Amino acid sequence: MFITLPEIPQIPEAVSHQLKRTYIEFADQQLPVSFEKFITNEFGIDLAAEYAGLPIRSPFGKASGQLSMTRRQVQDDIEAGLGFVILKTVIAQDETGHQSMQAWATTETKMTVEPIQGKNGETGWTVSWKGRGWHKSFADYLQLIREANQLADGTGCLIVPSCKYHLPASGDESWNTAEYEYTTRRLYEAWNEINSNNAQPLPLEKDFSPTLAGDRLSQVQEQILPWLNIVPRLIKQSLPDGPEQIRLGLKVFNTLFDDEFQLEMLSTLHESKVQPDFLIYGNRLFDPHRKYDGKTGIAYGGPDLSDRNLRVLTRFRNVSTVRNQLPLSATGDIQSGRRAVEYLLCGAENFQLHTYFQLPATEYTCRIGNKTYKALHELYFHPTTGFLAWLFHLAQRLDLPKESIRYLDIVREVRDRQLTLKRMT
Repeated sequence: MFITLPEIPQIPEAVSHQLKRTYIEFADQQLPVSFEKFITNEFGIDLAAEYAGLPIRSPFGKASGQLSMTRRQVQDDIEAGLGFVILKTVIAQDETGHQSMQAWATTETKMTVEPIQGKNGETGWTVSWKGRGWHKSFADYLQLIREANQLADGTGCLIVPSCKYHLPASGDESWNTAEYEYTTRRLYEAWNEINSNNAQPLPLEKDFSPTLAGDRLSQVQEQILPWLNIVPRLIKQSLPDGPEQIRLGLKVFNTLFDDEFQLEMLSTLHESKVQPDFLIYGNRLFDPHRKYDGKTGIAYGGPDLSDRNLRVLTRFRNVSTVRNQLPLSATGDIQSGRRAVEYLLCGAENFQLHTYFQLPATEYTCRIGNKTYKALHELYFHPTTGFLAWLFHLAQRLDLPKESIRYLDIVREVRDRQLTLKRMT
């Protein structure tokens, strides 16, 4: 069944007035309680969600990148109200410190946030930047995991490490399993340090970087599909007590190939003998001709990214013969609650943002708090593009109880009824 979202959410007039009042009133004063508690108290919506099968207080989180690599950044995000934080991507190493993918661990970093127009005429934002993965020591990264977990303990915000592992450049090159084993075990140990008496599964994102699309490693389709088959097995077998010690997500990148190959990648992941536990879809686009700061060939986002992601995910949802599709964490041009709901209708359970937390202050109506707080105010309360308005809209379409809406119920209804987004053209 297709669902088309109208331009304006169809919700009761009383709810619309309440959203407008909240949006204006709390643009310049602090909420009396956290976002999720306020929303439950005032609107009757339970935002409790899941990431990798683990409970989180709300479905919005920060994607891995330059905004999640220090203790202070993580603390600000937890206090602002995010449901999860993906730490900056660390580069795997073996016990000696050798990194096969060392080229991705660079200190060169420069970012520019700028407007971008999509092919459909829609305007949005993108971040142009030079830099790749975590450039400090592995010991520093493990310490960040420990400190971030301590800060998040008891808050309902989940801390998630991200890692880039070795990928063979050809079928003749062997896999560096020592890097998989050493790195995964150390990440698990650090993540569980504050839970030593009750070990918890490690939520982990395996990052296929968007810059990989422009690297010689990804220029042959025949080597990408084996990566998707083999990587989950190598990571899961790295922990001595078995795969139940980890909740592994693969961050699927947008290749330079056509949509058919993206669909083949998704099918491969679902048909693999050792599957990841969930997927993150889909990483930024790569333009081999786009220039930034003297470099030719960079990743970019904006409306073209969400167009492709939603198109591919909708097609996969419609044509796939897989009965139980893997849980999905959505990322890519999520700059409104409405866009998040579009991803929800493509199977997403939660939403990762990065660019939206970097916009000029003038792009947020809220005038207090850090940018994460300002962004969440906009994402939740905007009367026409906000997440709450569109949750009310979906609840009405699905005939769910109006007095008490549970986000997880909406997710399950979308999944069980096999609802699919049909975008307006």
